[in-house]
Amino acid sequence: MTDADELKARLKKLNAQATQAKMDLHDLSEELPTNWEQILAVAQRCHDAHAALMDARRAAAAASA
Repeated sequence: MTDADELKARLKKLNAQATQAKMDLHDLSEELPTNWEQILAVAQRCHDAHAALMDARRAAAAASA
């Protein structure tokens, strides 16, 4: 696998994780006030997933420049 292929696969994986985290946060919000205690943990997971995705996108852009 080439570096470009590995990067593309990593971005795809991170994007899937970020999308799932977003959906988990959305689902939790629809269930409120049930499970309100989980808000911070789910939000942190969502934040971390999107931060990792944005970092990978910046790295990919820098590598292709």
